[in-house]
Amino acid sequence: MGTDHSFSARISGNSWVRYGAAVAATFVVLLSCYTLKLGLDNPLPYILLLLVTACSAWYCGTGPAVLAVALALAGMGYRFLSQTQSFGIHENTQIISVLVFLVASGGFIAMGEARRRNNEELRRGHAELEDRVKERTSELDTANMNLRDLSARLLQLQDDERRRIARELHDSVGQLLAGLSMNLSAVRSDMERLTKTASTLSDSEGLVQEMSKEVRTISHLLYPPLLDEAGLVSAVRWYVDGFAKRSKIKVDLEVPDDFGRLSREMETAIFRMVQECLTNIHRHSESPTAKITFRHSHGDVVVVVQDHGKGIPAEKLNEMTAAGTPGVGIRGMRERLRQLGGDLEIHSTGSGAVVTARLPVKEPPRAAGHSLVPDLSSTPVA
Repeated sequence: MGTDHSFSARISGNSWVRYGAAVAATFVVLLSCYTLKLGLDNPLPYILLLLVTACSAWYCGTGPAVLAVALALAGMGYRFLSQTQSFGIHENTQIISVLVFLVASGGFIAMGEARRRNNEELRRGHAELEDRVKERTSELDTANMNLRDLSARLLQLQDDERRRIARELHDSVGQLLAGLSMNLSAVRSDMERLTKTASTLSDSEGLVQEMSKEVRTISHLLYPPLLDEAGLVSAVRWYVDGFAKRSKIKVDLEVPDDFGRLSREMETAIFRMVQECLTNIHRHSESPTAKITFRHSHGDVVVVVQDHGKGIPAEKLNEMTAAGTPGVGIRGMRERLRQLGGDLEIHSTGSGAVVTARLPVKEPPRAAGHSLVPDLSSTPVA
């Protein structure tokens, strides 16, 4: 049925082809019957002409089918089938045969017309369905674009909020704690005669100093000022040193000397990706070592984080690679990189896992800045 419909559709597009096919088929049958000297007393000419009429009605349409019937009747009444030079059918059997031919041809023409109308309705329905599909596809594309914009905006707002909280912790709470520490120190100096009280005040002063260091550490972890002032490499080195002290995991960081600066959004995304990977290694991998590699490759920035732990279970890895519903950290990393035109790959074996991030560099890396960096040597990384 699919082939018939396709053939009919090709023919119906050109009126000359439709009428020409019907006329040609009729003349071929009439000429064949004349050559074989098949007269009207033989049923074969009626059958062949009826087939021509049916095919014309089925493939060419009502007009060509009617023309084929008219030509067939002319052939029956003139030389081709009657073997005479004038129109005329004289025998009753021939008249009955012609009437049967006309009735059957009319039936075929009516069925062909009904089929044509059905096909026309099907084509209209198909066109309407395609228009609706295109409309729904356009709406879906618009919704997806709005969702991507919203996701990017949420990530940007999250980074801005972290930056604001880090600044507030450092500028307000940190200063208040510093003032309180100085007051306690002065009180301790005035009360040196009271050994027990002085010891308590000394302990309290130490606690306040530890709290101040903790606040500074949390502030830097939320959004390290090194990331804006000295760049990605300095911020990652600072974080890796603190992570190694906290977790007792040896981290090997490989960065080329000419790595340079990237855009603020790209540096933030890479730093968060390294932060999330090291956190997952500490929580899940049981690996004693980790390795972080930065490099440029064919216009892309490639960051590889590798451990030598127990790896990721196959089911969990399938969920991550299938973009299903992985953890919030993995989903956040993928979304950050995707917004910048990058991608994230995760591979795992029984001897560890490898996370690879690839980001396109749209502009040459900036030279590392020489701005002043806050003194973090006295800040313990919690």
